[in-house]
Amino acid sequence: MAALIRHAWQASSSKYSTLLRSALTGGTTDARRDFAAVKKFGKKKKNEKEGRFRKTINLATLQAERESLATRGYLRPQKSYSPATDVMERLDKVCHDEGLKIVNETRLDEPIVRYKLFTACGKEFSHAIPNSLLHTVETIADLRKFYLTPVNATVPLDAMRDQNLPENLHIQYEYHRFIPETDTMFGGKTAFPKSSTLVTGLKYKKKYPGHTAKTSWP
Repeated sequence: MAALIRHAWQASSSKYSTLLRSALTGGTTDARRDFAAVKKFGKKKKNEKEGRFRKTINLATLQAERESLATRGYLRPQKSYSPATDVMERLDKVCHDEGLKIVNETRLDEPIVRYKLFTACGKEFSHAIPNSLLHTVETIADLRKFYLTPVNATVPLDAMRDQNLPENLHIQYEYHRFIPETDTMFGGKTAFPKSSTLVTGLKYKKKYPGHTAKTSWP
């Protein structure tokens, strides 16, 4: 290993030794120019490597964020939306009131125009464009496509209530917590006598009672 390191160092320093000999023999101007070129090339090559490395890191971070968002839970603050039968006429009226030409090719590039139009559409349909989709609405055609797209915010677990499930599949939609006073199938005894079922959430304390198990130690 030491021999390999020494060999690599000697190979990399041979350029500088050649330039140094040239400078000592009288080629001072050329040597300075060559030294500057080698130094500049070395910095440029290093910066290019660092730039590619940073670009790779940024792309990897962006991809990781996209995968995280894609696998995130479905309990998001989103309202259901069903397009009305006259959504096109109402949308054209809003665009006309904002002074826009009602054709699909009309672009929405001006920030003030976009703000006024999107605000008016949100009030008209009670359905605003989320921040994550603002960049996709560039023309009137994109705006029409957005307000023609229904949004189903029903949680998949709740959607199973209206489905015909197999007979051997049972889904318990409500929590079931052990309470000695009500669960009397085994005389109010549980398989975990030292474990308490505590309800810590303020919302569910009124809906689900808790139970504090008795301990044998003081």
